[in-house]
Amino acid sequence: MKHVTVLLNEAIEQLNIKSNGIYVDGTLGGAGHSKKILENINQGYLYAFDQDGYAIEYAKNILKDFENYKIIKSNFRHLKNRLNDEGIEKIDGLLLDLGMSSFQIDDETRGFTYLKDADLDMRMDQTQSLTAKQIVNTYTKDELAKLFFIYGEEKNSFKIAQRIVDQRPLSTTMDLVKITDQVNYREKGHSAKKVFQALRIAVNHELGVLEEVLEQALDMLNPGGRIVVITFHSLEDRIVKHYFKEKSTSQLPKNLPVMIDKNIKLKVITKKPIYPSEKEMLYNSRSKSAKMRVAERV
Repeated sequence: MKHVTVLLNEAIEQLNIKSNGIYVDGTLGGAGHSKKILENINQGYLYAFDQDGYAIEYAKNILKDFENYKIIKSNFRHLKNRLNDEGIEKIDGLLLDLGMSSFQIDDETRGFTYLKDADLDMRMDQTQSLTAKQIVNTYTKDELAKLFFIYGEEKNSFKIAQRIVDQRPLSTTMDLVKITDQVNYREKGHSAKKVFQALRIAVNHELGVLEEVLEQALDMLNPGGRIVVITFHSLEDRIVKHYFKEKSTSQLPKNLPVMIDKNIKLKVITKKPIYPSEKEMLYNSRSKSAKMRVAERV
């Protein structure tokens, strides 16, 4: 299975890498970004996080020619604690590519894709207990509808939730697709896309985890260090955009004499997000929804 890294050169350029710096790839995945970071640091060091055992084995092979790195099998929500365990208090940059790894999507047994029939799983960390099957079979109609509406921006969330409750138990991805096909037959795109997105976010606590890691990164970044975040849907992008804005905006009244506002902790580097080039979108269709935002610690 081939993994194509999104916004590869743009992300590395925006990290503003120092050859002796300490960098973190919070989303190792196919190791494309990690490999490029390692090519740019000689006295530096890279810590790469991933909770997916398959991704880690894949990445070890990609990075076999390098020695100045360590892979940490963990969700990046534990960034600060796990780095502190390694004796690391400060870092020079954090990269988060929040997209699904191609091999997670392509491995139909994991239940991430609505194009193949598989167990309704969707766990990135296979050791956790909560699965998509558990959610669709135990949540109330209102809980399901709210989940689909907020995390998937699915306008027919109540109709889909009602049919799920009526037809339970559901076991496989196609059990769910049959329901979304019945409700969303007039909609553009795949009927199940938004529902699957919502379930994946819920199973893996993706939005809460993102908020947690941004706070931790702010504490750990050296002055001049950068956070580079690549998002793939509006919910993630909104969190990053608002966080960067909040931490880069003065809270002081405008009429005061010139003072340094200690609440300003970030400088936003990208006033507007960076998008993949036309060329990249042509050869990697999965990059089409990607947006990259960058901020620097002050």
